[in-house]
Amino acid sequence: MNPKLSVLADARGGWFSRADATAAGYTDSEIRRRLRTGQWSRLSRDVYVEPTGAPAGETSWDRARRLHLLKTRAIVNRMGPGAVVSHQSAAVLHGLPSWGLDLSKIHVTKPRGRTRSDMLAEVHRSRFDPGEVTAVDGVPVVTPARAVAEATCASSYEVGVVLGDAALHNRLVTRDALVATADRHAGWQGSPAARAAARFANGLSESVGESRLRVLMANHGLPEPDLQVEIRDRSGRLIGRVDILLGGVTIVEFDGATKYGDAQSLVAEKWREDNLRALGYQFVRVGWQDLDHPRTTASRLREASLAAGANIRPARLPPGGATTAWRRR
Repeated sequence: MNPKLSVLADARGGWFSRADATAAGYTDSEIRRRLRTGQWSRLSRDVYVEPTGAPAGETSWDRARRLHLLKTRAIVNRMGPGAVVSHQSAAVLHGLPSWGLDLSKIHVTKPRGRTRSDMLAEVHRSRFDPGEVTAVDGVPVVTPARAVAEATCASSYEVGVVLGDAALHNRLVTRDALVATADRHAGWQGSPAARAAARFANGLSESVGESRLRVLMANHGLPEPDLQVEIRDRSGRLIGRVDILLGGVTIVEFDGATKYGDAQSLVAEKWREDNLRALGYQFVRVGWQDLDHPRTTASRLREASLAAGANIRPARLPPGGATTAWRRR
């Protein structure tokens, strides 16, 4: 890629148009040849990227997210005034997790005009309440609170909890704003899930896995857990901070990936776990594969709590969320 086109593409995050390429001196035959040989890839009609710009070791989901962001910026740029990035595209633009989101199309909302859908974009029509539109890197986008509500309505309660947890954890929204936005749009299809997820969201969850695990636990009647708990010994020395403390006696930690990159870290984690067990805590680790077997995982967690002598009773959760929960007496 010649320097002129490279500078332009870098300024846009990696994409460039056919018009950009021809203005930089490329002919139509050169563009076709570069597409044919794989030097360039077609992002959408007359919009391209250079595959060599992809990070080394990029995972399939990271690639899907990166390309969705590139398409989003390219499409909104061509739609003209009034187009606002919305739904799951807005969630990704705000840096929220893409787990469970359908990234096959770019979602844009306009206050006027007709709705339409094609292979690349879904154009919605909706009014915006005051304060519901902001900008990310110059791109007009709905606020994080509205993006969470929209994406939840278009997906599921569990996705809404993941998004709400992340938005709160990253301080993109307040709990009041999350709930108020979901309530304000109670007429949307799927809004009961959005309203319930907003109320269940907790900014102490630090990962997609922890958020999904909280939903699993609530759905299967386990105690409402305490999150990110510091545990100390009798002298007051900090033994460790745990992801989830269930029933006051069972430590549940989500292992989403290999966390211990060297022997020293592994020894430190072993010391931590041994000392927590010595204080009488049960210890359960949960991974991604366990989330695919919710009943088995819930049974394992319940048995660990019962073995530790947790005394529990049933309690009702907010409407639209999980069916029942358990609270310690």
